[in-house]
Amino acid sequence: MSAKPPAQADVVIIGGGVIGLSVAYHVARSGAGDVVLLDEGSFGAGSTSKAAGGVRAQFSDETNIRMGLRGLEVFERFGELFDQEIDLHQDGYLFLLDNPDDVADFERSVALQQSLGVPSEMIDAAEAKRLSPLIDTEGILAAAYSPRDGHCTPESVVLGYARAARRAGATLMTNCAVTGAEVTGGTIRAVETQGGRIETGTVICCAGAWSRPVAELFGVDLPVDPLRRQIVVTEPIPGLPSTMAMTIDFSTSFYFHPEGPGMLIGMSDPHEEVGFKLHRGEEWLTGLAGAIERRVPSLSEVGLASGWAGLYEMTPDHNGLIGEAPDVSRFLYATGFSGHGFLLGPAVGEVIGSLVAGQAPFVDVSALGADRFERAALHHEKNIV
Repeated sequence: MSAKPPAQADVVIIGGGVIGLSVAYHVARSGAGDVVLLDEGSFGAGSTSKAAGGVRAQFSDETNIRMGLRGLEVFERFGELFDQEIDLHQDGYLFLLDNPDDVADFERSVALQQSLGVPSEMIDAAEAKRLSPLIDTEGILAAAYSPRDGHCTPESVVLGYARAARRAGATLMTNCAVTGAEVTGGTIRAVETQGGRIETGTVICCAGAWSRPVAELFGVDLPVDPLRRQIVVTEPIPGLPSTMAMTIDFSTSFYFHPEGPGMLIGMSDPHEEVGFKLHRGEEWLTGLAGAIERRVPSLSEVGLASGWAGLYEMTPDHNGLIGEAPDVSRFLYATGFSGHGFLLGPAVGEVIGSLVAGQAPFVDVSALGADRFERAALHHEKNIV
């Protein structure tokens, strides 16, 4: 453990990824009192540092579109706001579509995005090839593209928010795992950690893939399951274009973008099972090789230099959980974003800061409460990578 935590705090935040640190920054700035953030390891070492770093507003759900836009606004000004460069590349997101139903879904999504100010558009296969020169366009019916989207460095975003949260007065604790909770009559009294007890009346769960067991300590059910996703980075590729859109073969979830002199590549494994599996595996490489051969055959001859595994925090409808538990005062949560938590971090922190202060957030997140599953009111997000 890095240090002994304070004996009392007005707000305790659990989880030190980009969402937890953004929340700490915004809550501390809101005048909520003494704010303490706890992480069982180092900041960003969970899922944030394993992310591909994509940032976008191309979603199917209006709430996510609005939050994605707010996130883009922050990422574009991150160096100015937080004195931390994040290596932002706004070369766009390009969704390749080879299924008529997906084309129809994206046409509806793009129309909604445009109505909210996103510069997205539907384009043909030839234009997609111009934006992502390595692709084979066979079978592509259409594509969706927004030039404002892109990717940046997650670790740099973590550093920026950590520094800003401390400047705002928050106490940030690494290597301080939460071990229990005191809840009396539906009211939180304290958080127990391996370093000692913290008396508090407000807890915010931002524990990502670990949110279900953390919430259970307080008597709250958050339907979040960990699902391993893997990424590889290729060896240097001679003649690789200096700019290229983050490209997603939507029907397979195969995606890639330039990473230094090589290419960062990822894809979901349809056979992956829920669990806290943090090691790399070989099973998914066969499916990945097939997707590469079909869509970007030139990459089949390129060697792999490195790779890693991380966890998605999955919910039943592939959408995030933001809200406050009705039966435990005060337990708030921001988790379960099913792969798009990093890019929503700036907006989610702002939303939680407003909720803690009893103010209406800039976007209505009431439909993202965890009680939607009890009411069978699922709130699906279709544009999941």
